[in-house]
Amino acid sequence: MTNLSPQAWPLTERRALVLAVLAALVISGIGPVDRLTWMMEVIWVAVALPLVVLIWSRFPLTRLLAWLLAVHALILVYGGHYTYAETPLGLWVSDLLGVTRNHYDRLGHFAQGFIPAILARELLLRKTPLRPGGWLFYLCVAAALSFSAFFELLEWWAALIWGGDADAFLATQGDVWDTQWDMFLALCGSIVSQLLWSRLHNRQLQIS
Repeated sequence: MTNLSPQAWPLTERRALVLAVLAALVISGIGPVDRLTWMMEVIWVAVALPLVVLIWSRFPLTRLLAWLLAVHALILVYGGHYTYAETPLGLWVSDLLGVTRNHYDRLGHFAQGFIPAILARELLLRKTPLRPGGWLFYLCVAAALSFSAFFELLEWWAALIWGGDADAFLATQGDVWDTQWDMFLALCGSIVSQLLWSRLHNRQLQIS
């Protein structure tokens, strides 16, 4: 079950995804609300995008994973430009629902489980003897939660190093349970993602 080859998909579509993410990254860096927050949010995209391009010939991604990574990148750069507490989309939803909190960061942490779960699934299926089933499902949830916990540690370290200058990056908005909410939503995202995408992912990995 190792060294699975994903189904081929159009080069033009792959290039369009790369260019869209690159353009969003560049635009997000023009006059962000808080430059430090922008740098800490988009660093993942700035590192991952060239990495994916460089390794593509040896490790091409499935169409599903590539699209999910692109969506995650857009979520990050949008939040990085405005800060998660001040995103216009989140403020619009807050007004619509009649709540005071900008919940865009909740979307970001749900995505932090939703997308990494499929990334972990692809790596485990292609690089280990694991087959689709309960153990794979559990390990993908665990991987997503581990990443979420690591991100919370990064927020803690940022607060220790930069103090009040890191408030926009933390995006707690006065919620003392923000860390717990973040990890819970990542957990939910990792479960929902696998329930939603596993069959399609198996087909794209050509698993019968």
